Amino acid sequence: MLERLNEAMEYIESHLGERIEAAELARTAMTSEYHFRRMFSALAGVPLAEYIRRRRMTLAGAEVLAGDRTLLDVAVRYGYDTGEGFARAFRAVHGIGPGEARRTGAVLRSQQRLTFRLVVEGSSAMHYRLVEKEEFRVVGRKARVPLIHEGPNQAIAEFIRGIGREELDRIAALSDQEPAGLVGVSDQLDPSRAEGTELDYYHGVVTARQDPPEGLDSLTVPAGSWAVFESSGPFPRTLQYLWRDVFTQWFPSNPYVSRPGPEILRVNLSGDGSAAEAELWIAVERAGGGPEA
Repeated sequence: MLERLNEAMEYIESHLGERIEAAELARTAMTSEYHFRRMFSALAGVPLAEYIRRRRMTLAGAEVLAGDRTLLDVAVRYGYDTGEGFARAFRAVHGIGPGEARRTGAVLRSQQRLTFRLVVEGSSAMHYRLVEKEEFRVVGRKARVPLIHEGPNQAIAEFIRGIGREELDRIAALSDQEPAGLVGVSDQLDPSRAEGTELDYYHGVVTARQDPPEGLDSLTVPAGSWAVFESSGPFPRTLQYLWRDVFTQWFPSNPYVSRPGPEILRVNLSGDGSAAEAELWIAVERAGGGPEA
């Protein structure tokens, strides 16, 4: 998998002056566009589109400072039809316009070219299992919240506090299958997975019920395969690192890719809220769309 990801990085470098489609990069990596975007973001720590823009503007910045081409020539060379569009993109990356940068000899930002390598540590094992589920529903309360990569998500915490204990007990009583009890469900995430982008968050239960009680939100989830990962440790760091480790360690080492679907997290907190036991459900399929083993 990492070899194919590096082939996609080569493709980016050789096409920085053209429009680069994520679908073409996914074909180069021999995976789905959905999985490629998620894998890239987890491994690189930056969304795919942002990385491409930074690489493009890194090379463009060097040419602007060199002064061998007109600014319009540099803009066209890197795929911009107008100087205005190029100037906006240049300023977004470097914090200064190309004309000013050339006049002042400014210090510009550089995005180094990415190469993915496998680092074998062998210090721990990931505990997972594969589960086949029929169509089910997530029933509970829903909110639109920002994505947070590090530290507590205050928007989610405030949302849950606002539901109230009596309502949470009413929702918990609807649970009738795995994962049991109250769960947090993330859906409709932005493909970039960038910090601060919004997602649909459900605090509810997994159930086979066709008719959720009045006043509750419902999400229908199609039948399919799920990889279930378990972890425990300090809260909330353990939960956030669990998602990262799934995409940076487990997927590159196993013949599965992620497929469209919500992410389901079941958490048991310690009495003081400082530690947690977590169970993360990710929708998966065999790489290449083959039958399950």
